Amino acid sequence: MARDLVRDEIVHSSPVWVVKVGTSVLTGATGSLDPVRIDHLAEQISAVIDSGRKVALVSSGAVGAGMGRLGLSKRPDNLRQLQAAAAVGQADLIRAYDDGFRRHGRHAAQLLLTHEDFDNRTRYLNMRNTLTALFEWDAVPVINENDTISVDEIKFGDNDRLAAMVTNLLRAPLLVILSVVDGLYQADPDSGGTPETIRLVPNLDEEVFGLAGDSKSSLGTGGMKSKLQSASLVTRAGGSVIIASGRKPEPLTRILAGEQVGTLFLANGKTQAARKRWIGLTARPRGHYIVDAGARNALESGTTSLLAIGVIGILGDFEGGDVVGIRDREGHEFARGLTNYNSVAASTVRGLRTEQVRLTLGVAGGYDEMIHRDNLVLTSK
Repeated sequence: MARDLVRDEIVHSSPVWVVKVGTSVLTGATGSLDPVRIDHLAEQISAVIDSGRKVALVSSGAVGAGMGRLGLSKRPDNLRQLQAAAAVGQADLIRAYDDGFRRHGRHAAQLLLTHEDFDNRTRYLNMRNTLTALFEWDAVPVINENDTISVDEIKFGDNDRLAAMVTNLLRAPLLVILSVVDGLYQADPDSGGTPETIRLVPNLDEEVFGLAGDSKSSLGTGGMKSKLQSASLVTRAGGSVIIASGRKPEPLTRILAGEQVGTLFLANGKTQAARKRWIGLTARPRGHYIVDAGARNALESGTTSLLAIGVIGILGDFEGGDVVGIRDREGHEFARGLTNYNSVAASTVRGLRTEQVRLTLGVAGGYDEMIHRDNLVLTSK
């Protein structure tokens, strides 16, 4: 397939890649890990690293590997058994990766994460420091959700989202999602006929989301809609995403060579600073401010802070320094930021002018702004 100048520029200007691989790419029809596929993936990742790049691997497959090891014919349908299968399978998964990377003079390093690791700023920064140290030692981070302890409150939903969050954590310019499909199709492949893959998506808008079907693989948890949502998290932060088939030969080395593999989603806007990515795209809001139309217009201008007079409602229970979302009267979130006030104080002063806030809270208040503009990120598309 011919080279593409846009892909060439993105691929060769990306010093850090995040690669996400799904369960169905790594396993056979029975759910057992396929060591040949893992060896091929390790070989490709090593080739990308040999080209002078760093690679972090986000890998599903623990539950599928556990199913194979335990002789289960279908995926468990309750949390207790899913977590047990993941506990058995994770050992097989990391051992297979380590064996594969050792053949190329490298080590696999296991990181098991929950959403709380991303919500907490200190743990978030420690994650980044650990990943940086692993890169310095020429080790390959193999990242997965900690399925053995995750519950609904701390789950990512699927590893597509986890991969996007790792990409933003590392400020990696490129995320490659390897799945069982060739990319985003012009039409639903289940509707008959030969599906045509869209090679380039300049803007991930609602029309593009409308092309995603509801199907997903038998062993995985995420479909195309999940992949597009994750791609949106990355492109909004200034990174690019490629969704391609991990079942076809050598996808990563072909991407490295500039071939038109899969679908390329271009970065949308300027690259965001790491702290802004954490506030706007990573940490989950602990609560929300509801603001009037004037406040929304002022905040979207990018030149003002959120003042108490524009706040008409408070949702949730939060402390000063927490990430909170900002919604309009219709309930649409359009921004997030670090609140200067806890929910009790915020409820006390909402709707007041700045001089009234000072009189109400006195010196103890300490802030004229509910959220300072330096700690605020617009999140609406």
